[in-house]
Amino acid sequence: MRRSLLRPLQANICRPKPQSTFRSRPSFHYGARTMVSAAELAFGQPLHETHPHLIEPGDLTPGISALEYHHRRAALASKLPKNSIAILVANELKFRSGAVFYEYHQEPNFYYLTGFNEPESVAVIEKGETDVEYTFHLFVRPKDEKAEIWDGARSGVQAAQDVFNADEAQSIDMLPSILPQIINGASEVFTDIGTYSKKSPVTKFIQGEGTGVEGMQAALKNTARVRQLRPILNELRLTKSEAELHNMRRAGALSGHVITEAMKGQHTTEKQLWADLAYGFRSAGLDGEAYVPVIAGGQNGLSIHYVRNDMPLRRGETVLVDAGGEYGGYIADITRCWPVDAKFTPAQREMYAMLLAVQKSVIALCRESATLSLDRLHRITDNQLREGLKDLGFDVSGRNMEVLFPHHVGHFVGLDVHDAPGHPRTGALLKNNCITIEPGVYVPDDERWPERFRGLALRVEDSVIIGEDAPEVLTDTAAKEIEEIEELRAMGR
Repeated sequence: MRRSLLRPLQANICRPKPQSTFRSRPSFHYGARTMVSAAELAFGQPLHETHPHLIEPGDLTPGISALEYHHRRAALASKLPKNSIAILVANELKFRSGAVFYEYHQEPNFYYLTGFNEPESVAVIEKGETDVEYTFHLFVRPKDEKAEIWDGARSGVQAAQDVFNADEAQSIDMLPSILPQIINGASEVFTDIGTYSKKSPVTKFIQGEGTGVEGMQAALKNTARVRQLRPILNELRLTKSEAELHNMRRAGALSGHVITEAMKGQHTTEKQLWADLAYGFRSAGLDGEAYVPVIAGGQNGLSIHYVRNDMPLRRGETVLVDAGGEYGGYIADITRCWPVDAKFTPAQREMYAMLLAVQKSVIALCRESATLSLDRLHRITDNQLREGLKDLGFDVSGRNMEVLFPHHVGHFVGLDVHDAPGHPRTGALLKNNCITIEPGVYVPDDERWPERFRGLALRVEDSVIIGEDAPEVLTDTAAKEIEEIEELRAMGR
């Protein structure tokens, strides 16, 4: 069934059937086509009917409505050529060892278009012969009573239609017989199918192995034009909707409060501080950690992605914390540094004050009217840090800045920590783009640098919305002024 791009769904979690009327508690067809309440069923993820404390009416996932997911698919379809398709594959469940699995995280582009949060799934957006229609195909795991005893509920094929608004829903077992036909009928195919580590039946089919030899890869090879999908989705994901901004504001504000509270703690190890942050994110109402955090005491902060977090915190040093929580799939990215003691040392204070001034200056430029790119903001940051370090006695000639400031000043942020991966940093930033601003200074312990700063690693990072004429800092609840930090450190003693 084709869906018109000009006739969006109503904002309800259930797709309307012909001549149907919406009910305050939507009904679903299961078994012998009897009408049952959603609250009486089990699904593979929270819905309003089963988890009203987590999902608002009309929302499909936290903060995001079924209508918005339709608009996203329609926006993608509008950018595709006529008679073309886009294919997206869900992430597979990854295993630590044997039957012990990692926490599941959906492939972000798949999640962005469907809201469906289960593995072994494939979505196809089929553009019609005109610019005003598309068909949404969704292949999912069928209901399986025995499997669900062990692994929890599945949403199933019927819910793929009734809840997730697929026009055509099928069991994933039908993928080998149906998808090649869709591919062969398309003028162009847009997909980012790559390598998959877990050899599930879906993966084998996609990679043309085993019983899937006649499958997707073979069909793609016979298709005249295969294009990369990611650049189109990156463009769509860069500018956030109001619902997305709401989720990011929640993730940013609550994450900032948790980090501020952690500054009061008298943690003696990196691991203890890590544990308090992880507990804090969840207890504050977030879904958990957005990424494996950096909890780096002293010189451990010289490694940008230090994540072992297993060393003591020593007096006289600082601790660098790069952490954030997640809400509805949207993340906060924050870095703060504070002294293990109650106060910064004079050298730590000097360096931190310089770094914070640079960060504030660059954040002030995060507005559409400035017509600046991420790369331009990086060059401005590099120049300001260069001058600040010279004033502190550093030799910044040659390639020394590559040692002292080795990373970019920022990246896009949203469903991914580094959102819209691969999108160039050269374009002018637009209103409701979301980025990080994170200048840092990392001073190796060697004779090239002023002695009082050796071994010091400091970074200050916030997540920021590009405004039309002024930025909005999503993470400003995380304390970063020197006096405020020292006051918090003293409160815990």
